[in-house]
Amino acid sequence: MPGENLSRDEARERAALLSVDGYEVSLDLRSAVGESGDGPRTFRSVTTIRFRCADPGATGFADLIAPSVTAVSLNGKDLDPSEVFDGSRIVLDDLAADNELMVDAQCAYSRTGEGLHRFVDPEDGEVYLYTQYEPADSRRVFANFEQPDLKAPFRFEVRAPEGWVVWSNGVGELTDGVWRFAETKPISTYITAVVAGPYHYVTDTYERTFEDGTRLEIPLGAMCRKGLAPYFDSDDVFLITKQGLDFFHDHFDYPYPFGKYDQAFVPEYNLGAMENPGLVTFREEFIFRGKVTRASYERRANVILHEMAHMWFGDLVTMVWWDDLWLKESFADFMGSFSMAEATRFTNGWVTFANNRKSWAYRADQLPSTHPITADIRDLEDAKLNFDGITYAKGASVLKQLVAYVGREAFLEGARRYFKRNAYGNTKLGDLLSVLEETSGRDMASWSRAWLQTAGVNSLTPQVLLDSDGRIDELAVVQEAAESHPELRPHRVAIGLYRRVDGESGAGALERYARAEVDVDGPRTVVAELAGAEAPELVLVNDDDLTYCKIRFDAGSLDTLRAGLGDVSDPLARALCWSALWNLTRDALLPARDFVDLVLRFAGRESDIGVLQMLHAWANSALTHYAAPEWRETGDRLLAEGALRELRAAEAGSQHQLTWARFFASVASSEGDLAVLRGLLAGTEKVDGLDVDQELRWAFLEPLATYGVADEGVLAAELARDDTASGKRHQVRCLAARPSAAVKAQAWASVVESDVLSNALVEATITGFSRPSQRELVAPYAAKYFEVIERVWAERSIQIGMDVVRGLFPSLQDSQGTLDATDAWLAAHKGAAPALRRLVLEARDDLARGLRGQACDAGAGTGAAG
Repeated sequence: MPGENLSRDEARERAALLSVDGYEVSLDLRSAVGESGDGPRTFRSVTTIRFRCADPGATGFADLIAPSVTAVSLNGKDLDPSEVFDGSRIVLDDLAADNELMVDAQCAYSRTGEGLHRFVDPEDGEVYLYTQYEPADSRRVFANFEQPDLKAPFRFEVRAPEGWVVWSNGVGELTDGVWRFAETKPISTYITAVVAGPYHYVTDTYERTFEDGTRLEIPLGAMCRKGLAPYFDSDDVFLITKQGLDFFHDHFDYPYPFGKYDQAFVPEYNLGAMENPGLVTFREEFIFRGKVTRASYERRANVILHEMAHMWFGDLVTMVWWDDLWLKESFADFMGSFSMAEATRFTNGWVTFANNRKSWAYRADQLPSTHPITADIRDLEDAKLNFDGITYAKGASVLKQLVAYVGREAFLEGARRYFKRNAYGNTKLGDLLSVLEETSGRDMASWSRAWLQTAGVNSLTPQVLLDSDGRIDELAVVQEAAESHPELRPHRVAIGLYRRVDGESGAGALERYARAEVDVDGPRTVVAELAGAEAPELVLVNDDDLTYCKIRFDAGSLDTLRAGLGDVSDPLARALCWSALWNLTRDALLPARDFVDLVLRFAGRESDIGVLQMLHAWANSALTHYAAPEWRETGDRLLAEGALRELRAAEAGSQHQLTWARFFASVASSEGDLAVLRGLLAGTEKVDGLDVDQELRWAFLEPLATYGVADEGVLAAELARDDTASGKRHQVRCLAARPSAAVKAQAWASVVESDVLSNALVEATITGFSRPSQRELVAPYAAKYFEVIERVWAERSIQIGMDVVRGLFPSLQDSQGTLDATDAWLAAHKGAAPALRRLVLEARDDLARGLRGQACDAGAGTGAAG
């Protein structure tokens, strides 16, 4: 529908015209169970909106995406739905100064995770509902003014099947068969929420007494499907929740403003989580059915704290429009790691941030679609795509740099003033900068221009000159920028000097013996503080990870890392070195086989499990996309041999053992490798301490399916063993991974030509379809991809469209021919939806980067690993 894609200009005009006083929303969800007739399964939605108009007599519009509208009345006058409703908008003519709009509609349950998602649990037939709206899908559930700056209080009431429990943002009560919820504070439409069904629900309470004697008591709740209840470690969820609330109360000086705090772990969720005030929703994969590593618990803790930070950054104070999405996401991403490292058992949270989150940012910032942190968001399709590595991880990295720039206390005091001045309101960039300038005394305008309003990532390289005594005569930092984004920025950085010492870490450990924290600005900065220091074996620019940049090495430091990366004793320094080496590989400055060699030699000594998992992912990516085609078979063999060796050497029952087991499964390809996996599944092969639970069984079955060892019958038997929603997703992925032309044709058709599959099964099918070992098998679909994507984008929801366009791009057909075909499509479709073109441009850039990496690797000939 043309009206679905609300533009920024339309939103500005409507915000100038209208002010919303309140919503009353009544949903009847009893149709969620039982048989449904032909067409989409629908529910009744009745909305009453009270609002004012600054220009009486003007025309406005409300938003609603629904199969049908039964009745519309404006100020007591009935309107003809066929005349005023076009499928996505309701035209409102001749508005009064004070208005009341009533809309009675039949809205559709969702299968794509957008709007009100309906899930039927295959295990017991129970139905579960939840909402997900960001950025603009609440209009799929009730009529509204769908933009973040038209905040209002909401009252929800819900009729649900007997025996169900219903939750919303406010406290609910069941009276006379209707769930009625307390009125919310003024909030944006996209963070309203409803969760309904026979969920397993656990409660607790957070209590806090402040210095002035004020007492705060917050009811806590956590829920999941009944089938996941045996695995639900709600105690740990509540522990992190309480630690987070303590941290934010200590630092924000603004009590949690939304009453209760429920957290719902829901099925087939598109995101990690969503910050609905009083009712946060999470993907249920954060409930672990099998043994997982500490990194999985850390990731969950980070997401819990990220969403909690949104209660202040995003919910209490909200951006005016999606241009300033960073005002909530960057802050939540930063605060998630900040609070996790200081308030929970995951004290190494900044290591994960440096190695994992920032790698997402570095990739996004080098794509042709990169954008300033404060982005130019023309419409809702732009907004949907800007939930990306720039808005989240680069923004968070820049905030970490800001804390180093203005000081921790000035930063936090700025946040405190920001909340108090703008509570329940909407803000822009300048509102935050003004308070930070007050508290720090720094010039925030120039800082903002350099960091928030320009795109691209700088690289910092050390230059070391030694004197005749072997000491540093001069150490300088050279700053460079890409031609496409030539901005050089001011960086507050630490430069660390490392050498081998005999100490507690053991003989030969590389340890820091000197450090200087300086402002790097312009193309070359001399670090006078380090002159006269003993000659280093390793110079680490951006030690302690204070700024956002690509770290480069001088020749001597690179030689040191090639010889002894595992000897760097500090986990954060080591993680930064790994990240820098991966960036060198992606930039075609380090052959992929050399990176694989480093992983084979040093990953087994990595103490941080999150870093180890990242190294495994990077090694797989290096082999799939950056290694010369003629070396891939050798690389496959080396990685599988190395993974099996580390698996057998790892401590019995340890998280490292589990991580190496999963990595071995991901690289297994030879008959011998596959025989080991079959033996582990059958129990005829043993690795002491390795518990092959259900989740690990599926991990082992995936390569067996990919190489034709596990057929449809084997996968059906495994599903019978694990007849759950999780089991079904695993089975669908494994079925699509089988090496058969007929299988690939069926998988393609089920995703591209049909909309029967839910979002979760679309994702599973796409993942199974594209296997690196099956390049030739899926080659015919490269041309088909370019024939269908515009139609898919037009016909399907934006979430499914994104999944298809990203997931089915022929990246495995890594040749100049595919690059040319991509360029031809872009040239012929200049009028295509900008968001669609952006996705194709990003995939093209990844492909071109891969080809440059392959050329670099081919030039390495028989390098160290080969």
